[in-house]
Amino acid sequence: MREEKRTIFKTSPLDKGMKIAYICPFWDPAICGVKQVVKELAKKMQQKGYEVHVFASDWDKTKRIKEKEEKEEGVYIHRCFHILRAVNFVTIWPSIFLRILMQDIDIVHTHLAAHPHVYLAALAARIKGIPHIHTTHCPWSDAPRSRIGNLLLEPNYKIFNKLVFKTANKIIAITPWEEKYIRKYGGKEIRIIPNGMDDIFYTKIKKKKFREKYGIPKNKTLILFFGRLSSTKTPEFLAKIGKEMLQERKDIVFVFVGPDEGNKKIVENIIKGEKEMFLLDPIRNRKEIVDMYQSADIYALPSYREGLPLTIFEAMASGLPIIATPVNGIPYEIKDKINGFLREWGNKEEWKKALTEMIDNKKLRKKIAKNNRNMAKSYRWDLIAKRTEEIYKEALRE
Repeated sequence: MREEKRTIFKTSPLDKGMKIAYICPFWDPAICGVKQVVKELAKKMQQKGYEVHVFASDWDKTKRIKEKEEKEEGVYIHRCFHILRAVNFVTIWPSIFLRILMQDIDIVHTHLAAHPHVYLAALAARIKGIPHIHTTHCPWSDAPRSRIGNLLLEPNYKIFNKLVFKTANKIIAITPWEEKYIRKYGGKEIRIIPNGMDDIFYTKIKKKKFREKYGIPKNKTLILFFGRLSSTKTPEFLAKIGKEMLQERKDIVFVFVGPDEGNKKIVENIIKGEKEMFLLDPIRNRKEIVDMYQSADIYALPSYREGLPLTIFEAMASGLPIIATPVNGIPYEIKDKINGFLREWGNKEEWKKALTEMIDNKKLRKKIAKNNRNMAKSYRWDLIAKRTEEIYKEALRE
């Protein structure tokens, strides 16, 4: 009697539903673009039925957070004890290595190249034999750093970062500008997926309260800066421009909103005594942020360096024309007189000309607003999450 052969099927994560671990530098209440990206991805993956864990440091850029374990909209949040805070908001939390080794997960997705948490999580993933996906978030550009930071930069990239890139299953760049740097440091399997934008920014607010709440005149053109008050985004550059423009015209207001990361006092000193210049505290409520964008007329981002800021897409979805510096990933998204203006950092005269044209040419503003709303649709988080999910599945199949 012939013996029948039995086929044994192994259960894969694709059959049972993935267990995903996201590793990022900060979590709430920290204001951080990388955190926001992870938050959106984690939410979308949880909605798809996957088990999602987020591992971050227990520092919120101001203090240590006592609550270490939480569950937020179905996503498990694990804050790891940090032992050191170093240059440019770098935190060192070695326990991430053991946490990944011990956690029952199928895929590790790290965020922000050249940070210690990436190396440790990548090593743990390698030991466990599970796929490691890494999103770089554009750390390559020049930026003000401490003496220690500058000394450690190249050895960090050439040794540790190179090891991560060579062993990562897939590397996600948020802009094509990054690709040459990723390849320089050993990366091969590269995918370009930009940051996304929440659907809430498409919601039209009927009764806007932002101007009334902060005493901002309703009959004047509002130029908005929304971002970290830091040496990389240089809000003081825009403040100097605004002060000069207000000497010649009184039909405009400049509003600065964001957390202090070293440059708040500089901005305060520049705008002191100016009734048409407002410096507001950080706004965290999403509905208030949408109200803020829709109450503005122009979005300005005078960054000395950038990756690909979420605020660009939020402003686009809100129908705002954008004036920004042509640094790193921004020129891939902003085209002159199509959806805004690009002007070199430090060139005050060119910035004033661009702002003046945008203020006075309402027809152009209306055209750009329509273009931006249409362009922003391709950056919805549903689409970005779907593309990211396909990378996970591809890595698991391999």
